[in-house]
Amino acid sequence: MKAKAKSTEASIASATGKLLRSYFGKGPGALYVSIAHSYLIIYLKDFITPMENVLLKQKQALKIEETRDIVMEKCMPELKTMWSNEFAIQVHQIYYDWNLANTTGVIFAELKATQLTKNLSALSSEQGTKIHQEMKRFTEKAQKAPRNIASVRLNERTIISKREDILVSIEKELISSGFEEQLRLSKRKLEKSIIDRSYLESILKQRIEDLFVDWDFQQDIGYVVLILHAEK
Repeated sequence: MKAKAKSTEASIASATGKLLRSYFGKGPGALYVSIAHSYLIIYLKDFITPMENVLLKQKQALKIEETRDIVMEKCMPELKTMWSNEFAIQVHQIYYDWNLANTTGVIFAELKATQLTKNLSALSSEQGTKIHQEMKRFTEKAQKAPRNIASVRLNERTIISKREDILVSIEKELISSGFEEQLRLSKRKLEKSIIDRSYLESILKQRIEDLFVDWDFQQDIGYVVLILHAEK
């Protein structure tokens, strides 16, 4: 069963890499796929095009993010179809985020069915409680305290926290007025800047290699993805 799961993950990585290459002109140098606890997550490494590299050196990261958002809007329906047709994986919505300085990124989704899930590297009760405390603290500072928080550890290197009911009135008004993209760009920078990485690292006893965020504005849900440094 474990070998079959690994084979599926490798096939998803290959197919997803090819699709990203067709849209961006360059695919990631490496993709790491994990399917666990009702999530599919793909961690991308060495993912930046030559043109983006030039813009990054000119401190034009925001332009890169805006362009990638446009490309991903076109790419995501095809990703959904490909995962469904080739791997029988049905997902609700696709989320993504980037760390341009590290040339890394993440694409993830909640599964509609859980037949592909596998054993988890579970968070301890104490770790879960303290992670939720930090998720509540920084979310309240940025917006308001979430109505509900759920965190899961997908493997030794990946943790996802889901926060519900976090948008304040002005954000909802911006979304309804058509400023969703501007809000997304601003919130990416804000949330990442106020999460206490050192505190989370002290809880997990692992260094955080990457941190990503994304939202479903229509459903008022936010996600935080922690990629941890591999233990030797």
